[in-house]
Amino acid sequence: MNRIYLDHAATTPIHPQVKDTMRKVMEESFGNPSSIHHYGRESRKRLDEARVTMAKSINANYESIIFTSGGTEANNLAIFGLAYANRDKGNHIITTQIEHHAVMHPCEQLEQEGFEVTYLPVDENGVVDIMDVKKALRKDTIFATIMFVNNETGMKQPIQMIGNLLRSRDIPFHTDAVQAYGVEEIDVEELKIDLMTASSHKIYGPKGVGFLYKREGFNIAQRVFGGEQERTWRSGTENTLAIEGFKTAVDVLKKQRLSRVKHYEQLSESLISALDYKKVDYQVNGSLDTDARVPNILNLSFPGMDVEIFLTNLDLSGVAVSSGSACTAGSIDPSHVLKAMYGENSPKLRNSIRFSFGMDNTVEEMEQVADRIELIINRLSSNV
Repeated sequence: MNRIYLDHAATTPIHPQVKDTMRKVMEESFGNPSSIHHYGRESRKRLDEARVTMAKSINANYESIIFTSGGTEANNLAIFGLAYANRDKGNHIITTQIEHHAVMHPCEQLEQEGFEVTYLPVDENGVVDIMDVKKALRKDTIFATIMFVNNETGMKQPIQMIGNLLRSRDIPFHTDAVQAYGVEEIDVEELKIDLMTASSHKIYGPKGVGFLYKREGFNIAQRVFGGEQERTWRSGTENTLAIEGFKTAVDVLKKQRLSRVKHYEQLSESLISALDYKKVDYQVNGSLDTDARVPNILNLSFPGMDVEIFLTNLDLSGVAVSSGSACTAGSIDPSHVLKAMYGENSPKLRNSIRFSFGMDNTVEEMEQVADRIELIINRLSSNV
């Protein structure tokens, strides 16, 4: 059976060049980057070069990159760090109802500690209204955290407008850009982003490493205590092996981003065309407008289907997809993202599938996926 992996928003395979780099690092550079001897200096050099690469990829300064164990830690460092560092200025935080749990849960924890959080609604396309952001601002608002691209629908948020608004009010702006980094061109200066989260394993790098961009001059409270690593923002010996792999993934990305985006567009269009040709009953969650969403994520609702049964049958047919966030895989809880878009009683909460494309997927595979979807729907429908 030809297995087809369409869950790249959950994680990507490691790029061959990344594997080669990591093998070389394991053999040649094992030193602790905090050590002053030759072996330590060799690792420090690699770490510094990686930090420069990350900074240049988003038009930031070298000193603004803080390496973390991934997107979740980076989000936690930004959110708790900003909250605790600014609690003397206020206790109000702005976020949205569609954030990843790595943002949602820290905000909920801060509510238990006495902070007030405004969860902004979204429209039926899953997009925040800039006027709602403006209306939510208060004198005691200490920061806003609003994702760049939604991980379930692929819909982009109006980051440029939000950044301009918050900068004019001198309010720090953090964005979870885990699903945007690698697909969107990101310039933190142009977009007025003050803190930004990115993760390696979404761009064909290794798991367990990411970074938090923090604009110079913004103070955040330290969350991990120990040594002086990462200029004390994040203590602990740096994972130089994973960081070097992350750097290579970014180096490859610089050369391939535009071609990858074009390929993702072709895959998305091919799957939609194939489903239309077969007259499969589906609805798009969000928008097909290429300016409104990233092309590598496509969320579809299949009326009359049950998501758990549908996912199981797709897996048995060799198609790996998801019902939403990878961090809630296996959960029967309805998607909080789709609930925010359509309401808690919408059948879309129980019949929606996320397809997320990768650089190795082919148009032929999209046609095969459509064939298998048609067969599954016909079989399940006949059993009702």
